[in-house]
Amino acid sequence: MQQMTQIMANLQDASSSESSRPPAFNTPSMKAPEFFDGTQPLNVRSFIQSFQLIFHNDLENFSQDRKKVLYTISFLIGRAAKWIEPYLSNLTNQDPSYLLNSWQLFKSQLFNLFGDINEVRKGEAELDALR
Repeated sequence: MQQMTQIMANLQDASSSESSRPPAFNTPSMKAPEFFDGTQPLNVRSFIQSFQLIFHNDLENFSQDRKKVLYTISFLIGRAAKWIEPYLSNLTNQDPSYLLNSWQLFKSQLFNLFGDINEVRKGEAELDALR
């Protein structure tokens, strides 16, 4: 009985001390996305989805749209990198509607410029076929 009392006292001491906090939760590291050059329209969706997985896996580091956009830009090469260059010359712009500060706007522009233009048409045709 005395041993049980000692164990309970130790547990209570441990639970009240600050050093007994549970370890921080670490998410597993994820594979880096492929680079995107803008020449494969069918790859835009998977390119963006790979980043969204990373962002959802690491909410602490990607809590702001600007961080998401700048990280994604680092994976643009070729034509896609040429498209974003003029925006990079104005990194100090903090306007929320500026492309580098809005994940939604950035994704939309990426899809509009480099995505499959027939993707929307195919989707509309499939919906019409269901009616």
